[in-house]
Amino acid sequence: MENVTDINQIKMAVLKKTAEYAYKGILLEKVDEIPFELIDGPKPRFRCCVYREREIIRQRVRLSMGKIPTGSHYSVSDGTQVVHVISAACEGCPIARFTVTDNCHNCLARKCIKACKFGAISRTERGAYIDKTKCKKCGQCVLACPYGAIVDIQRPCIKACPVDAITIDENDLAMIDESKCINCGKCVVGCPFGAVSDVSMISNVIDTIIKGESDVYAMVAPAIEGQFGDVPVPVLKAAIKDLGFSEVIEVALGADAVSVSETDEVVSRAKEGKQTTTSCCPAFVNFIEKHFPTLKDNISTTVSPMVAAARFIKAANPEATIVFIGPCIAKKNEALKHYIGEINYVLTFEELYAMFEVKEIDFSSYGDIAETATRYGKGFAKSGGVTNAVMQVAKEREYDIDLKTMKCSGIDECKKALMMLKSGKLPVDFIEGMACENGCINGPAKVNDFIAGRRIFDKYADNKNEEVIKTVNDNKLNELNIHRH
Repeated sequence: MENVTDINQIKMAVLKKTAEYAYKGILLEKVDEIPFELIDGPKPRFRCCVYREREIIRQRVRLSMGKIPTGSHYSVSDGTQVVHVISAACEGCPIARFTVTDNCHNCLARKCIKACKFGAISRTERGAYIDKTKCKKCGQCVLACPYGAIVDIQRPCIKACPVDAITIDENDLAMIDESKCINCGKCVVGCPFGAVSDVSMISNVIDTIIKGESDVYAMVAPAIEGQFGDVPVPVLKAAIKDLGFSEVIEVALGADAVSVSETDEVVSRAKEGKQTTTSCCPAFVNFIEKHFPTLKDNISTTVSPMVAAARFIKAANPEATIVFIGPCIAKKNEALKHYIGEINYVLTFEELYAMFEVKEIDFSSYGDIAETATRYGKGFAKSGGVTNAVMQVAKEREYDIDLKTMKCSGIDECKKALMMLKSGKLPVDFIEGMACENGCINGPAKVNDFIAGRRIFDKYADNKNEEVIKTVNDNKLNELNIHRH
């Protein structure tokens, strides 16, 4: 793994132990021993004491087994929330949000004092002073100071959350409001103490594999190329089979089917003067449903590539157990929320990495296996890829329409576009929304550095398959029902 920090070292150590014991079939016997195996001495390594460190490990083990942390101080109404706060790991971050720095010149204008409507700012010999008991956190003093001497320092999790879903309880611990949370994983990446994490299905997947009661299919997201070094998809598919999976399918194949269905839908709606937003990114869909509910009818009725690929497998093997593998935390929420009967489990690249490590996979020992998807299906991994695919299908079908499109990279851009769409001021037919900046290749559960990963992804991005419709027809993807719930 590139850019390893103490946070993901701890997370990875827990995932590897979980995977190791799950493969041996002794996880339940060993679950209470893992905290002591990972923290084996009397001296703390990363927190105040070994007792707290072991409690954090214990909670992470629960997450790795598909359970929410104990003592969770908010309820999960329907079991689909996958991002949770580990209370034992939350530092409480005792930050005084608005702070006067040494840049204060104690100026005569006193603009900060005049701007404060609550009498929270006074003048001292050293400069301005903010009374935290009176401050209402309106931020007017920050805007008023001519020297920029007053800074606004937010807690990292709150700052990272793009939808204001994180609040602080009476004990200064972070809380997630699931009515607002889109499970994008920004807080997971943003918390410097690793106090926010996602529920894992790794032990469930391994249990299913070792029981051998059904064929277990892995579906790999296009973004996998570049995540495990300079390794192409064919080699990764062979390596994943050696983890115990019966077969490995490229989700890019599902993306090709989505391209055709979504293009037909976009063109049909455009001719009626209607606008369409993509349905590929579950965090983007959640964002619309929870924060722009009046725009729900604009969401494409075509399923995401993950679901299309699952239906492709089910058509051939109805009894198959299906596992999606990608860089996205929100995919776990999508599967649990809408497709529990079609997609059994979702793994992230972090969890796949742990399985590779436990099974000591050597990528250099594999030969090539043929790829089946087009360059456009693979391109769904990057911002703009869905738009490129739609325009390609429109070209192949020779549609006589000039489609106007817009791509949104990251929730901030998505928010601006949706606000314009809601007000009727967005003159486009098709809006591609991705919650992660630059697309899935920059997902919250990636294991390689973004720049390095993108460079390798781009190296393998173009393959020989150019015609989307031909690919879909040849693989009989055109016979699938790929419309949403």
